Amino acid sequence: MAAQSKILRNLNSPWKMWLWFCLKLPSLVFWGVRIQRITPQQGVTSIPAGWRTQNPFRSTYFAAQCGAAELSTGLLAILAVESAETPVSMLVTQVEASFVKKATSRITFTCEDGEAIAAAVHKAVASREAQVLTATSTGRQEGGEIVSVVKITWSFKAKL
Repeated sequence: MAAQSKILRNLNSPWKMWLWFCLKLPSLVFWGVRIQRITPQQGVTSIPAGWRTQNPFRSTYFAAQCGAAELSTGLLAILAVESAETPVSMLVTQVEASFVKKATSRITFTCEDGEAIAAAVHKAVASREAQVLTATSTGRQEGGEIVSVVKITWSFKAKL
């Protein structure tokens, strides 16, 4: 749990988050994605509306939405993997998205599948077999209306 606490501290620090994005995920820096909140149970990210994320129809580009949504699930996966007793690999194997409303303001993506992700990682370590889990991230505009629902399928496998 010490590793998990350190990761939580670092990702909840704005300048350390920005540095991590620059080194590992530079597109998120360009898009202006922010980690709003990260706990072992919930990941919350946001992405602004504007010229960096805009498509020709003056709404937030689907790829930018998927990137912010994937981050909200991926942070939970990183926390679970880092707290495992043995090294675990993680990989996105599928992305499914539904765009239900035109996104014209800041979108906040919330994933509340942290416990399920941690259980899948634990099972991957215990069974030494790959475990697949689909995490859901829901994007809401500033007014609270849902604009997109993104399902990210993760595969976790203990490294031998």
